[in-house]
Amino acid sequence: LFISFSTEGHLMKAKNHSEVSEFVFQGFSNFQELQVILFVVFLTLYILTLAGNVIIVVIIRIDRHLHTPMYLFLSILSTSETFYSLVIIPRMLSSLVGLSQSISFMGCATQMFFFLGFAITNCLLLAVMGYDRYVAICNPLRYSAIMNWKVCALMASSVAITGFSLSLVQAVAIFRLPFCDPLIEHFFCDVRPVLDLACVNTFINDILTLIISLLAITAPATFLFVSYILIISTILQIASAAGRQKAFATCASHLTMVIIHYGCASIAYFKPKSENTKDQDQLISVTYTVITPLLNPVVYSLRNKEVKDALKRALGRKPLS
Repeated sequence: LFISFSTEGHLMKAKNHSEVSEFVFQGFSNFQELQVILFVVFLTLYILTLAGNVIIVVIIRIDRHLHTPMYLFLSILSTSETFYSLVIIPRMLSSLVGLSQSISFMGCATQMFFFLGFAITNCLLLAVMGYDRYVAICNPLRYSAIMNWKVCALMASSVAITGFSLSLVQAVAIFRLPFCDPLIEHFFCDVRPVLDLACVNTFINDILTLIISLLAITAPATFLFVSYILIISTILQIASAAGRQKAFATCASHLTMVIIHYGCASIAYFKPKSENTKDQDQLISVTYTVITPLLNPVVYSLRNKEVKDALKRALGRKPLS
């Protein structure tokens, strides 16, 4: 009887697996009465995100004062943030207005691959930008020799290759699993909501997710922490108050983005599985998929004097020099 029951269970799982050719997003169905408001809010934030990041890229491209390694990495970060938003938000918006909430099996795998690829690339880019600030402040006389354009191109390409390689490993490992349920209790194909649909034990995948999180979040965050300890100790040795303030100002925008990015990523991927409700998980996800990409241009346009001056020059309000 046990063998018969077990065989029947495996057949049922195999049948369910063969039938899951597409997934359906639950989306924000728990907030039915707020969906129109959510659509307007998210659409507004999305437009601002696209406009802000495009402006940052264009300003850096056309203003020769910003043709430095720091702003090269910032333009790459803004480009990555733009595509990161494109992967998730348009489909989320369409589901809020009652259009299709389903996604094909390959579509879900592709969305997860690009989402993780751009997310990991952004985390690694912030670490590279931290190294740039470390060299600029702690070793200024050798800055031009160390951070030459060849080195910058190598760093930028390396973080992108690393980010999408880790993403590919994660996506392939997840979508090789058999799935018993097509309903994703989320608004996009994130790691945990998709793993929850698997018919088998996901312990190996959980370990893999932890390893990738350590490589993509903990390792660069530790590097940044050490870098900023060295940066701050160097700044504090500057004799003049004006010199210290100027040095701190060059790091303020980057440090703000580091705290936001790594804070959201850590909350999302290091918390215990059962700690939050599904609604709380969605709120966290909205933070790092909708709000965080918008903060990049906001922080750099409001807190960075060089970018503000470049914007003024582009608008003809500041004389060229």
